[in-house]
Amino acid sequence: MSELVRMISTDGTLTVIAAETTDIVKKMKRIHRTSPIASVALGRLITAASMMGAVLKGKDNTITLRINGGGPAGSLIGVSDSEGNVRGYVSNPAVEDMINDKGRLDIGGAVGKEGTLTVMKDLGMKEPYIGQIPLVSGEIAEDITSYFAISEQLPSVCALGVSLKKSSAIEVAGGFIIQLLPTAMDDTIDKVEECLKGLEPITKMLSDGMTAEEICRHVLKGFELEILDTSNPEYKCNCSKERTAKALLTLGKEELLDMANDPQTEVSCHFCDKKYVFTPEEIKVLADK
Repeated sequence: MSELVRMISTDGTLTVIAAETTDIVKKMKRIHRTSPIASVALGRLITAASMMGAVLKGKDNTITLRINGGGPAGSLIGVSDSEGNVRGYVSNPAVEDMINDKGRLDIGGAVGKEGTLTVMKDLGMKEPYIGQIPLVSGEIAEDITSYFAISEQLPSVCALGVSLKKSSAIEVAGGFIIQLLPTAMDDTIDKVEECLKGLEPITKMLSDGMTAEEICRHVLKGFELEILDTSNPEYKCNCSKERTAKALLTLGKEELLDMANDPQTEVSCHFCDKKYVFTPEEIKVLADK
């Protein structure tokens, strides 16, 4: 079971959120049958989406992260609700592994660096909030940090990690995000920087069995922290035949009538691969709308 915790320093100068998302990323890999490098890339993105979604205040609020980096992996999408429940999609789940000069999977190479990170928040208003920044590295954590600094003017630190076993199965996955509040002074920044010096990778913390709360306290060991809230997010899709029918309506009457000539129309959900079948009669009803 995945877990997520949000904490705040007792002096009110910063917040930290940490998530252990191993089960979420395992389910994502099972659904999309992702290659090792696609598993790590999309795993990082949906971990970030889960943490960013968990700070939304409205029950029906959602956040969508979309990366178009121009790399061979294609577009990556992560969508989360306000409880951190998340789903994701990568255009090319079978992208071949690329190795960087450090002998590690080259996530930035697979994602690409000549593109954008787009963040869309549906907060129940007439129009969603949309922020977009150029990619920094395609490694995702650095791009999330840049988004917060540029679009939300929030000094932040983001760490994301997915480690694989030799069999390419998911070993651990998770991340943390530290954000300074307006009350933070220069000495707070210095204190955070001191805490982060020599810090081991997030995957090492998870492999050592640290919980989300323990990660928060370990990362910010120089601060007194108290819990704001906790949750157990899941990989969860909200698709349905009704939602799929609404999506088909966007095709227009002419294309729908053309589809009605087929014995049946099968539509697969990008996020969970669930299939919905429509009869010619159902397609004609949609066309009449």
